[in-house]
Amino acid sequence: TERKGYREQEQRADRKFASAARAAGVKRIIYLGALGDPKTDLAPHLRSRQEAGAELANHGIPVTELRAAIIVGSGSISFEMIRTLTERLPVMICPRWVYQRVQPISIDDVLAYLLESLDTPESEGKVIEIGGKDILPYAEMMTIYAELRDLKRWLIPVPVLTPGLSSHWVHWITPVQASVTRPLVEGLKNEIIVLYQDAKKIFPGIQTISYREAVQRALQKLD
Repeated sequence: TERKGYREQEQRADRKFASAARAAGVKRIIYLGALGDPKTDLAPHLRSRQEAGAELANHGIPVTELRAAIIVGSGSISFEMIRTLTERLPVMICPRWVYQRVQPISIDDVLAYLLESLDTPESEGKVIEIGGKDILPYAEMMTIYAELRDLKRWLIPVPVLTPGLSSHWVHWITPVQASVTRPLVEGLKNEIIVLYQDAKKIFPGIQTISYREAVQRALQKLD
């Protein structure tokens, strides 16, 4: 019931925003949403992000919807979760979602896409999937982070760990609240990768960087 109420509240907010934008004469909306195949059993918070993009597009203003997975950089809750787990746990008991594939993207590349969208009429009215150079499991994301920080880490797989238990586990180790980690962990069950390569055609000048380089840049900014 709580999640349903949140979803309805979010949809109302989307409608109000779109109506206010139209009344203010806004010419275009550029929206950063969530990557994920809508034909699969997407986690509720991923599907809600995509529904928000669809709702914004229903009010007469052209929308450019950029869909991204984990954004690597300061302020990204998903990246902060991975970073803090790796920093604080020498030995990690890893549920199955740790081995699910994802296509992270650097915050610098996300900003490049957002800025280029302003001056790219071809992006109007389109849903564009964006991702970094690498597709890799969450476990490898953590091991690469550990290597760059000169940390010795061991990952021990376990066959099951429910989203509820996983979210509390993440909450205990990281500063992220359990109410936030629960939907994030539920989203980790999905393979989140770019399926359609429209971004390369629409933004040929943007060359995304590797996950390793994205983490290196993020760490430099944290120092």
